[in-house]
Amino acid sequence: MKRTRATPLIGLGLLGLVLGFLLEVGAAASGSALIVPPVSLPLTLTVMAAIVVSLAWRVRRSTRRRGNRRMDPFWAMRVAVLSKASSLSGVLVLGAALGIVGYILSRTVVAALPSLWLTIASAVGALLLLVGGLLAEHFCTLPPDDDDPNSGKQGSTKPSGDVPGAQRI
Repeated sequence: MKRTRATPLIGLGLLGLVLGFLLEVGAAASGSALIVPPVSLPLTLTVMAAIVVSLAWRVRRSTRRRGNRRMDPFWAMRVAVLSKASSLSGVLVLGAALGIVGYILSRTVVAALPSLWLTIASAVGALLLLVGGLLAEHFCTLPPDDDDPNSGKQGSTKPSGDVPGAQRI
């Protein structure tokens, strides 16, 4: 699994921003109320970020520590995938919350002040989930092997005379 790059994060953030703004515009055009995130959303996002980081910290401790402690590789991979999913979903919710904040602030009369604060709190919770997912993903990387003599070298680990697909005599 490769680490999360900035391109999908930026793309999902912009997608969430546009969708959040357009959902508010559509709700206002149809005459319905503003879409306000519930109070439980920022709390849930923050707790989820803490859970993901704590699971990844367990993986980091067992891979960095010398000794008999062995980590189940399938469990570690599940934690790594959960951390990647957390960062991607966190940036999507962050973009949507910022789109809603942008719509509320673009109105001529800002009458929905409690909904503005709930949306800002949701954006902060989503930002914590994004940062927690990226940090947990960093915790799930393996350190280089100390007993590998080629670990510090740059370039290929194959001898220079090897040809791919050829047999050695």
